[in-house]
Amino acid sequence: MTDGATFDFKDQVVLVTGAAAGIGFGIAQAFHQAGARLALGDLREPALKQAVDRLGRSARLFSQTVDVRDGRSVGELVTAAERALGPITVAVANAGIYPNSPVLEMTVEEWDSVMETNVRGVFLTCQAVGRRMTEQKTPGKIITISSGAHNSGRKGAAHYCASKAGVVMFTKVLAMELAPHRINVNCIAPGLITVDRDVSQVSDEYVRTLVANIPWGRPGTPDDIARAALFLASPYADFITGEVLSVDGGSGTGRTWLPYSGKSPR
Repeated sequence: MTDGATFDFKDQVVLVTGAAAGIGFGIAQAFHQAGARLALGDLREPALKQAVDRLGRSARLFSQTVDVRDGRSVGELVTAAERALGPITVAVANAGIYPNSPVLEMTVEEWDSVMETNVRGVFLTCQAVGRRMTEQKTPGKIITISSGAHNSGRKGAAHYCASKAGVVMFTKVLAMELAPHRINVNCIAPGLITVDRDVSQVSDEYVRTLVANIPWGRPGTPDDIARAALFLASPYADFITGEVLSVDGGSGTGRTWLPYSGKSPR
C-alpha cells in the first residue's frame, strides 16, 4: 500500500480509468489516501463496485462504468464526475488490455481490439479531460500509461507493443499542445508488474526469464506505479511535460543478461 500521506491532494479531483483492479486500482488507492476526490471508471461493473468497497464508500468517491473506446461513454464519465466532485485537475488514462497472439495467427479483430482500447481509449480520455481543463482555464496534470514494450518488442505482442509506442508519441504531441494552458502531460512506462489478472496472460517461463534480467531483482507492484503517478501529478513535477518515466527496476537499461565485459569487479 502506497503511503499517500507523502503527497497532499485534498483539493484535487482525480479521474482514473481502468481503476477496478491492478495498476489502476493501485493508482486510485494512492490518490484516495492522499486526500483527493476520486472518480473511478472501468468497463467491469462488478469489479468497479468491489474497488469502491475496498476504498470505503464516501462523498469523496464517485464511480461509473465506462467504455474508453466510445467517445460518448467517456464524455458521460467526465461530465458525471465533475458534477459529483468538481472540475477534474488530474487524469490518469490507464485502461488497457494485454493479449498475446503471434502476428501470423492474429486476426484483424484482435489487432483492432488492442488499438481501440489502448490507443483510441487514451486519446478519447485525454481529449475529453483536456477540453474541460482548457474550457475552464484549469491548470492540470494528465498521465498516460504505456509500457516498457513501447521500445522493446516481445514475440506474441505486436499489437500491444505497437499500441504502447503509439501512446508514447501521442503523449509527447499532446504535451506540446497543452503546455500553453499549463497542463502537464506525461507518461509512465511500467516494466513487469505483479497483478492478479496477469497470471493467465503470461507464462511462468516468461516471468522467470524477465525477473532474472531486472537489475533490482524483483517484479514491480502497483504501488511502484502509483508512487510515480503521485509524483507526476504533484507540484514537484510542474516543469516536467512530454516525458516517459520508466518504472521497471532497471530492465530497460540494456542487455542486463550479459556478464561483465572485463574482469568482474571486486
